[in-house]
Amino acid sequence: MNRNNYYNMGNMGDMGNVAGVNEAEFCPDCPTQTIYDPPITQYEDYYHPQIVNVVQNIETIKQHHCCPVYQHYYTCTEKNVMVSSVNRGKHAATSSKKRSKK
Repeated sequence: MNRNNYYNMGNMGDMGNVAGVNEAEFCPDCPTQTIYDPPITQYEDYYHPQIVNVVQNIETIKQHHCCPVYQHYYTCTEKNVMVSSVNRGKHAATSSKKRSKK
């Protein structure tokens, strides 16, 4: 299919009017049209090192606990007692009698 027939396909009856003109010389005056499609977004990713300072606070908690630690303290007392030899003999005899009764 040549170019002239392609553009004139809708007007088949008009082909007789152009009969004296060579088909190769015929070029219709069709205005140029411009159609814009929506843009296609294309991404290119580039990565660059970025220093990020991270501050981590460390809190030290010193826990104090009371736990019992026993320390023994000894007190000494002195006592002076007068003992006579007479009381000692009586006292000894009395205590032995009490033991035997039980």
